[in-house]
Amino acid sequence: MARKFRLPYKYEVHLHYLLFYHLFFSVFFTWYILNFGGDSQGYWRLGMQQVLVRDPNWMKYFGTSTTFILWLCYVPAKVIGLNYITGNILFGFLGFIGIRYIFVMVAEYFPTNHKVLNIPLFPYVFYFLNLHFWTAGVGKDAICFWGIAWFLFALQKYQSRWWEALIALFFVYMARPHMGQALIGGAAIAILLGSHMRIQYKVVLGLIAAAGTFYLLGSTAEFLKVEKLSLESLTEMSVTTARNLSRGNVGSAVDISSYSLPMKAFTYLFRPLFLDAHNFVALFSSVENALYLWLSLFIYQNWKPEAIRDMPLFLKAGIITFIPVTLAFMNALSNLGVVMRMKNMTMIYFMLFCFYLIVYNKKQRYLRAMDRKRFFERRQAIIEQKKALSQND
Repeated sequence: MARKFRLPYKYEVHLHYLLFYHLFFSVFFTWYILNFGGDSQGYWRLGMQQVLVRDPNWMKYFGTSTTFILWLCYVPAKVIGLNYITGNILFGFLGFIGIRYIFVMVAEYFPTNHKVLNIPLFPYVFYFLNLHFWTAGVGKDAICFWGIAWFLFALQKYQSRWWEALIALFFVYMARPHMGQALIGGAAIAILLGSHMRIQYKVVLGLIAAAGTFYLLGSTAEFLKVEKLSLESLTEMSVTTARNLSRGNVGSAVDISSYSLPMKAFTYLFRPLFLDAHNFVALFSSVENALYLWLSLFIYQNWKPEAIRDMPLFLKAGIITFIPVTLAFMNALSNLGVVMRMKNMTMIYFMLFCFYLIVYNKKQRYLRAMDRKRFFERRQAIIEQKKALSQND
């Protein structure tokens, strides 16, 4: 794939490193779940207590959310009899493909690079622990991350890859219906904001997106266990979820019920920080969050309409999807462990958004400097030419 997109050899080597790095995390994920517990093992062993299936067979598990992951695991785990570590490697491979899609698009569409502490952001941000840990094993996280990345990769050239986008959207929606709906809206808005499409096509696309969103409202409301999707029902659900996740017996819990909206957003986006770290995973996460916080400080300085206009479509759709997902989760999640897991699906696009604004303006400043240099060189040449003519006279 690196050669297909004509990436430099050094980036191709980094993709090899990332593959083995990700494989290590699949093994580490297996050890972690076997020792500390988690839903992942229940998926592979088809032992999820909240899913009751009479006379279980493969198609009896087909459905959204938890049942869909059980459906995916049924044949390799139940029929073929593969080990749990093999399941983690299989799901982890999908997670790596998602990372590869994003890696290739950044390498192709970002105008230049940027350094923090003299370390280039690209490609080293792709070695972040959370990016690999939560996508290295059996579960919804690997499927959603892979599906979102594949969807945005296909969206970048939707005229020829639209069928790939549909397949990717299927997997995302079946694993987490609310994420599927967010993707539809984000992609539609991103395409509509583009100036390259005729107005007739924009109208048709808007109608298709609206119809698709309306059609999926019922199943999404059923998944979220609310009677209907409304501001009141979602607010009530968020309060209940936050109360359950902030109880004293839940590790890394924070009480967000008294937080203001800016503080809730800060907690979701940038915590745990170093003072919140309660284990080594949270400690590594605090380093990543510190970088996210540092890059976010440059948004206002580098915010230009031209940067948004010229932003690649995949990133535009990613950040538009990121906004409603953040608004929903920041009001519902008050456990930092759950926050690290849930924001992993879309946080990479927020980081790349900040990264792109910085490098875009960096490239524009360079181009303006080169224009001034050429202007002064031309003026100097004209002056010297005039001097030469006057001396000849």
